[in-house]
Amino acid sequence: MSLKQLDLYCTSKLEELKEKGALKGSEKVIAKITAPNWVKRGKLPDTAEDKIFGPRHFLEGDENAYLLMNSNSYLGLSLHPMVIDAEEQGVQDYGTGPGAVRFISGTYKPHVELEKRLAAFHKRESAMIFSAAYATVMGVLPTLIDEHTLVISDQLNHNSIINAIRSSHPAKKEIYQHLDMKVLERILGTYANAANTQSGPKIERVLVVTDGIFSMRGDHAPLDEIVGICHKYERNFAEGIITIADDSHGVGAFGKTGRGTEEYTQCKVDILIATLGKALGVNGGYVAASAPVIEYLRETSPFYIYSNPITPSEARAAIGSIDILESDEGLERLEKLRSLTVRFENGLTELGFETIPGEHPVTPLLVRDTKKTAQLIQYLLKNGILATGLSYPVVPKGDEEIRFQINANQTIRDIDFILEVLKNFLVRPHS
Repeated sequence: MSLKQLDLYCTSKLEELKEKGALKGSEKVIAKITAPNWVKRGKLPDTAEDKIFGPRHFLEGDENAYLLMNSNSYLGLSLHPMVIDAEEQGVQDYGTGPGAVRFISGTYKPHVELEKRLAAFHKRESAMIFSAAYATVMGVLPTLIDEHTLVISDQLNHNSIINAIRSSHPAKKEIYQHLDMKVLERILGTYANAANTQSGPKIERVLVVTDGIFSMRGDHAPLDEIVGICHKYERNFAEGIITIADDSHGVGAFGKTGRGTEEYTQCKVDILIATLGKALGVNGGYVAASAPVIEYLRETSPFYIYSNPITPSEARAAIGSIDILESDEGLERLEKLRSLTVRFENGLTELGFETIPGEHPVTPLLVRDTKKTAQLIQYLLKNGILATGLSYPVVPKGDEEIRFQINANQTIRDIDFILEVLKNFLVRPHS
């Protein structure tokens, strides 16, 4: 059969995306990474070494060295020798892939060990791993939503949450304005008061779902307030109110010991979703909850049942990352991350740029203009910096930004280098 008509359709849709400014275009291919010796040793720089640059990335077909400012590997563990050695040993012991889904023959000892470590790390009864954090969200939410479920979601929740809710067909769906706890309480109060009188499907269970850290802004959900509001109304619903947080950007990068938004707000949600592929520097996603919930998900979640898990070697590497995070070195890396973030945020403010202050290493530079955002991204690229620009219609008009992400393998000189480039842009923005 000919693909001619489908080719024409796809081409026209690509043109529409281009006209809207939403076409991502060709991907930049990283061909090589160079790192100073202290990174290769798995150490943080001392005072002298902090005066040199951190790792640099090289793009295919480009001899220029780039500072990577759009990586989720916040702690720099993807380049850590202990994590690399753990994965290499895992390959030697178990081969390159699991070869099957978990319930057939794809469960290896490192998978089980990792799940136990994750449960203990988050002080939960149980945990289970998925192939990715997106797959975790898609695999968890639909199994907990039925025709008698009300789902309440933050306006700026991640695309995975939005699509998981859409595919679930709950009885009702409500969206509250970003971080607006008054609206959240108003929604719950309205449904609680109407619990015995409402028409249509009876609401028996409520899911309140939020990101922990909002990835485009670096701000966090007030989990303590959310849980407190939910406690006020949970008796109005036969199956209560379940709080769920996807803290993929928070775990390993936020909180005194890297336990994320729960630690920062001193409050636990009922079900926690997170990733191994950001601060822990490996791959895969996971969920931590009570033992019955996890057992139920193992039996019902299609993204778990019908998809291969991460490789045993990746599980070994993730365990290595947790070992580091729970050590003195982990605390040092977290402190370094906070210190560099403060330095960068203060520098942006001193230059007159607008940002959203906070302890998380996602630091947005709010440009609030699509054309200027594109100009600044190109200027950064020409000056050896890889960053992510977010423009309309990806974000609303007036919210255009450049998202910078700090990394523990960066140095003071790296941060000062970026600030100097940004300062020069203000002086000669079109050069």
